[in-house]
Parts: sequence; structure tokens; C-alpha cells
Amino acid sequence: MTAFTTRPEILGTFGVVTSTHWIATAVGMSILEKGGNAFDAAVATGMVLQVVEPHLNGAGGDMPAIIYSKKNDKVEVICAQGPAPAGATIDHYKREGLDLIPGDGLLATVIPGAFDGWMLMLRDYGTLSVRDILEPAIYYAENGHPMLPRVAATISGLGEFFRKEWPTSFETWLPGGIAPAPHSNFKNPVLAETWKKIVAQSESKKVREDQIDAARDAFYRGFVAEAIANYVKFAEVMDASGQRHKAVLTADDMANWRATIETPQTYDYHGWTVAKTGPWGQGPALLQSLALLKGFDIAAMDPNGAEFIHTVVEAMKLSYADREVYYGDPNFSNIPIDHLLSDTYNHERRKLMGSTASKTLQPGKIPGFEAQYDLTMQMLGGMSSGVVYEPTMSHLSEKRGDTVHIDVIDREGNMVSVTPSGGWLQSSPIIPGLGFCLNSRAQMFWLQEGLPTSLAPGKRPRTTLTPTLALFEGRPTMAFGTPGGDQQDQWQLPFFLRHVHHGLNLQEAIDSPLFHTAHFPSSFYPRTSEPGNITVETSVGKDVLEALRLKGHDITPADPWTVGRLTAARREPSGFLRAAATPRLMQAYAIGR
Repeated sequence: MTAFTTRPEILGTFGVVTSTHWIATAVGMSILEKGGNAFDAAVATGMVLQVVEPHLNGAGGDMPAIIYSKKNDKVEVICAQGPAPAGATIDHYKREGLDLIPGDGLLATVIPGAFDGWMLMLRDYGTLSVRDILEPAIYYAENGHPMLPRVAATISGLGEFFRKEWPTSFETWLPGGIAPAPHSNFKNPVLAETWKKIVAQSESKKVREDQIDAARDAFYRGFVAEAIANYVKFAEVMDASGQRHKAVLTADDMANWRATIETPQTYDYHGWTVAKTGPWGQGPALLQSLALLKGFDIAAMDPNGAEFIHTVVEAMKLSYADREVYYGDPNFSNIPIDHLLSDTYNHERRKLMGSTASKTLQPGKIPGFEAQYDLTMQMLGGMSSGVVYEPTMSHLSEKRGDTVHIDVIDREGNMVSVTPSGGWLQSSPIIPGLGFCLNSRAQMFWLQEGLPTSLAPGKRPRTTLTPTLALFEGRPTMAFGTPGGDQQDQWQLPFFLRHVHHGLNLQEAIDSPLFHTAHFPSSFYPRTSEPGNITVETSVGKDVLEALRLKGHDITPADPWTVGRLTAARREPSGFLRAAATPRLMQAYAIGR
């Protein structure tokens, strides 16, 4: 095994914040120092991330959060994943000449959920005002921030497309017709004015909670919704299908939707209880993987060895295969999640995990769901191969959007794990007068009737966004997560196993060599897969790579420090706090004191 160097954890007792940008991380800590709690800090951090990392998330995006409130002594999920608009029917998309929903443009848009989710978190769990929370985002949008090289490259690569097809984006991202240089000071004054107007409208009310609801109304039932509706009513824009299409989103769609608070899906594993979103997200796939791995002596395996990597990958292949057949919005479909997590089911599934790599997609066939199984497998059998990676990998184009992640723990023990995404600058044109664009999450629906993930009005797409909060012996202990599309739970799983079974601290577990598979269909357009493939950082060593090849895996070697985007925070029973962030590729930071 090749040696690798790790950095120290961040330590503190006052509070810890991790996020994917140094400015946003610092803002989160400053909110704690001003007297805000973990929820206030998370909201302020999230709003700033929309400004400084617009290639990864935006105001028109979405987010799920898993939180622990010390006051309520409860772990909960905030679902800010907007559903499909009322006009989003399979018939409509078929009439548009589509077999797959494109990965960008206006037809790929669902109701933007992030802002309502952030305001719900602020109102019900935070302590500060709308002004307190939005002032940092307004400052950096109005006065500027250093342009990340990766954002500059994204804008430069899309400049001609923006000029020709999305002129409102051209005006915003290439002011004066010139792409911003890396590290140059970049401003989005139109977005700053949007947030200023929301602050002003919130302050028409006297009571804090009423102010926050007024901000929500301004966005979903006021001037923001009006500007969106006025634009998409007539705009017809080019998308990945090679054709121009109009949106189906309306002002009524936005006015009639609100973020919700839900019970998390949990699984008990070696003294830990891991909390994820429900099956409207991919989060339960990590829980299914734990249920399979419970039957192996993970602690006896080298955490960077071939047996560990092989076993974890084979478990993920099975859990993600079930994701394809059974996951979806439980408000629309019967999701057999209890069966999928049961000991009996996983005992039988574990028998499929042999000493060689599986090259086929093997979902379980659950009694009563045979027709759904057959329909899914028939549809997937017609899909093409060829992997679609998450976009912050070093070997990829800069033109795909991605995601950010935030973890916050304060000295009272409040915890937030949240993964905002969508509304990337690459997803659709800037809405005139607002300074942000809409999301492209509808690409995760299928245009095939009869599936949990079939497109339908009011249904949530099966998002890849999957934050994690874990309790140890019943005590809320750790928040962690990562950007990365379908790889999010694939990177979180070995991090968690190495921490639990091998005693690695947060930074050591994050810094250990990472891997993932593209064995199953991608959640992103054009929905391809690469059966039997795994991407592995070469820092595992040549012997491990060769051992994996001998087990039948098709290896895509990745340079050291190029796979995975993890951040994590942990609270000890004493109140001592720990935090860590990835050193890989993109900027990610942990702050604590």
C-alpha cells in the first residue's frame, strides 16, 4: 500500500463549520460568533455559496437537510426538493419529441425549492433575522468576490453558447462580453438587488417569524415568482436535446408549494444510527449497503486493501440496483423500504456478493412488485453504456453542474448536514431582473409510465442529494456529506466504515484513498452506465489495483487526491468538537474554535 499524508482535524468547543468554499465557511463561523446558532450559520453559509460557487448551486436550486435540534431533541429532515410542475406530464414531453428529459434548459426545471427550505430552517430552528442572514450574500454579490478558476473555466467554455443561445446568461457571466479571469473580482449586482428587495419586504413585518414568511412570500408568491413566470411563459431555449423548448413551470406552481419537515429514514449499525432522507432521494442506498455489509467482518479488512474495496463496491452495486427499481416519491408510489432494509432480505442479497466482480445489474425481485421490476429492467435494457461522472472530477469537462455541502455543529449541540445544489449557471438561462437561473432536477424522471420515478405533476424527482447525520448509542454525534451526484453515498460509505471500524479520525478517513462505481444507470442525462467499472485513486498502490483486476473489476485509475469531496463534523460527549474537509481538487474548508 502506498503511504499518504493526512492533515490534522479542526478542533473546538464553540462551534465548527465545514463547507466547500472558504468565504462561505468563514461567514458561517462569523454568524456563530455573532450569537447565531448552527441553523443560522447554515442558512447564511448556503446563501453565500450561491454567490461564490454559482457553477455548483444557485437560488433556483434545491436542497435536503438533516438536522438535530437540541431544543426539540429530535433528528428531522427538511425537504426542499421542489416537485414537478402541474404541466409536467409524460404526454407533454413526448409531444416535444423527447425520450429522455434533457440535462439543461427550461423543460428540465422543477419548482425551485432551496430558498423556501432555507427560510423554513431559519424560521423554525434559527434565531436571527432575514437581514442578518442575507447581508453576507448581498455584500459579496454587490462588492464582488475572487472568481474561482473552475468557475472562470466553466464560463469561458460556455461563453459562445451563452452568446448565441442564452443571452441573459451571457450578460450576467460575461459582463461587457468578456469572460472573467481566474481570481478576478466578480460581481452579480442584479442578484444583490433581488436579495435587498426581499429583505425590504420582510421588514414590512414586525415579528421575526412574520418577516421570514414575508420573505418566502416575496420569492414564491411575489416579485420573484412573477419575474420567473413572465420569463418562462415566452422563452424558448436550446437544451441538451439539440432543440429549443419552453418551460412548463408557472406562477401557480410556485405559489402552491412549500418545503416540508419529515421523519428521516434510519438504520442501526454497530452502535450507530444513520439518518438519511426518505426514498425520494438516493440516501437509503447507503443504509442498504450497511445492511449488506453488516454480514462481513469489515474491521478485519485493510481499509485501503482490495478485499475492502471489492466488498464495499459489490454491496453498493446491489443497493443501487434496488434504487433503480424501487425508489421514488412515497407520496405517489408504494416504496417497500422496510423490506429493502430488513435482515431477511439482505441475508439473501448477500449471497450474490461473491469473490469476483458482478457485471450485471441485479435488483431484488420483491413479491407484489414483479411488474414494476420487469418494466424497469426492460427499460434499462435499452439504455446505452458509457459513464457520466460527477463534474468536479479532474478528468471531466467544466460544463456540468454539481453540488455543495455544509456541516455545522454549535456549542449547544445543534447539528446541520445539508447538501444544496441545482440552479447552476450551466443549467438554464438567467431570469431577467433576478440574477439567477432555474434548476435541471427533472432530468431524474423517466418518461416511462408505471415507475416510482415516472414523471408526474407534483412528484419529487429522485434526487441524488444525500446529507447524513449519525447518532452513536442514541446520541447525535456526526454530520457529514459530499457533492458528487451518484457518487455521494459511494464516497460517504467508505468514510463512515473507516471511521467506525478502523478508528480513523475524521481527517484521516476523508484523506484515505477513495473509489466509486458507475455500474448502474446515472441519474443524470443521458442516463448511461458502465457495468463492472470502478474508479480508484492510484494511491491504494499497484498491488491493490492488480488484485482488483484479478477479481474482474474494470479499473479506471484516478490520480491521488482526485476522487471524493467529503466534509464532516463530530461532537464528543464532553462537548469537544471536531471537523475536517477534503483536500481534493476543489476548495473545501473546516473552521472551529
